[in-house]
Amino acid sequence: MAAAGAEARGGEGWRAAPHAVPRPPGKFPGPRKRGRDARADRSATRRDAASRAADTAAPRRAPPAPPWPWPRPRPLTLLATRPARCPQSPPAPGPCEVRPARPAPGPPPSRPAAIPRTRRPGPGCRSRPRPLPARQLCEAWCVPCLVSLDTLQELSRKEKLTCKSIGITKRNLNNYEVEYLCDYKVVKDMEYYLVKWKGWPDSTNTWEPLQNLKCPLLLQQFFNDKHNYLSQVQKGKAVTLKENHSSLQPAIAEYIVRKAKQRIALQRWQDELNRRKNHKGMIFVENTVDLEGPPLDFYYINEYRPAPGISLVNEATFGCSCTDCFFEKCCPAEAGVLLAYNKNQQIKIPPGTPIYECNSRCQCGPDCPNRIVQKGTQYSLCIFRTSNGCGWGVKTLVKIKRMTFVMEYVGEVITSEEAERRGQLYDNKGITYLFDLDYESDEFTVDAARYGNVSHFVNHSCDPNLQVFNVFIDNLDTRLPRIALFSTRTIHAGEELTFDYQMKGSGDISSDSIDHSPAKKRVRTVCRCGAVTCRGYLN
Repeated sequence: MAAAGAEARGGEGWRAAPHAVPRPPGKFPGPRKRGRDARADRSATRRDAASRAADTAAPRRAPPAPPWPWPRPRPLTLLATRPARCPQSPPAPGPCEVRPARPAPGPPPSRPAAIPRTRRPGPGCRSRPRPLPARQLCEAWCVPCLVSLDTLQELSRKEKLTCKSIGITKRNLNNYEVEYLCDYKVVKDMEYYLVKWKGWPDSTNTWEPLQNLKCPLLLQQFFNDKHNYLSQVQKGKAVTLKENHSSLQPAIAEYIVRKAKQRIALQRWQDELNRRKNHKGMIFVENTVDLEGPPLDFYYINEYRPAPGISLVNEATFGCSCTDCFFEKCCPAEAGVLLAYNKNQQIKIPPGTPIYECNSRCQCGPDCPNRIVQKGTQYSLCIFRTSNGCGWGVKTLVKIKRMTFVMEYVGEVITSEEAERRGQLYDNKGITYLFDLDYESDEFTVDAARYGNVSHFVNHSCDPNLQVFNVFIDNLDTRLPRIALFSTRTIHAGEELTFDYQMKGSGDISSDSIDHSPAKKRVRTVCRCGAVTCRGYLN
């Protein structure tokens, strides 16, 4: 888009292509010598000294123009040079090309003229790229763009450019849609609202009468945000704001705008999470507590992400050939444990017992009753902002039966040494995302601080409603089990999901299971779960 805008403005990166003076057919220029004028050399062999003296005394005249049948000189044409790609630059996250709007149709030119070629590069410009026409450049070249979608749309409409990749076409180039309401005033008994138009810069905001607005939901959100702000001010025992019915105070208008922008950012984050997930359950996001937006340094993943130097072999070496895994010798029996689930897909083994599910080499189908964790979350969950100072949390939007699978804890798999180093940094910040994989040994740890799924936002509780289990599916390495969270009781819709951060998959949550050795002594994080059995600290 920057290139297209530069074309319209004649800015940096654009230059006029040189063109040659047309010659009559059959007249081709001869070879030229470097450093001398070939025309002067030919003149010296055809004219004598007297003629040269006369030419020197008389003023020179421009050569006569060629007759009309020959093509006339074409005006200068703006061409764009293809930008060079840096060999060390990362690949573009996505194409973003902006095409200039086509001009209005008009009469065809009298005769088509070819685009002139540039001069041959000299010895010092051996790698000079060949220029491309502006239209061909926009269609063939993709430029990495790190700007938000709103900014791209605003710039496109400002420059009158169309781009299908960002949703700006000739049909909606000049469309106006209300994005949110910014302010309110009353003039001559008529209500006006300051409207922010979707895809247009703030400089184009306009005051519109209420009768022209057909957006009841945005109007309701406007008054709800205003009411919430006034409630917070009164609850905080601050200076009471006198409500003016003719206009809004600047502090109220600023809060309404920030709340509207936050709502838009959270909706986009919600859409991004649902695009990346690979399970059935939907993910929702809400924040009715403060103005906190989406986390800036968090990337949603669906499975373990190994750190450099760690290899995860996700390929089973053997599988069952059962027709009914309930009554035949299945994968758990081969591992020396019992089948973990009953016919209602509820877990029936005690905490600390590993779960062995059927894998990719098994001959049973996807409807096998021993395939539960690998199907992912089946419940719709909501990432919400807590009101007790615990940051983000997760609550269920539907009823969850007891002893059923809820979600899997995923993140970056790192070594225990690296976990010790990161743990000290996290403890200083008061956050906890490290989960030790200590089913058989203590070599690896899962770090969900930067890479994770919904479980990244699940809070701790000393009286949790989720239990940790170690699961083996395709990767049968006992050092790298998968971590599954099952419900310990019936969880009603709207209830927050929690698990005990001191659970290591063994079911032991006593104080003896907490390691207080000097090598691992860190800053202790205060627990805010509010349970009756609260231990006071997270670590």
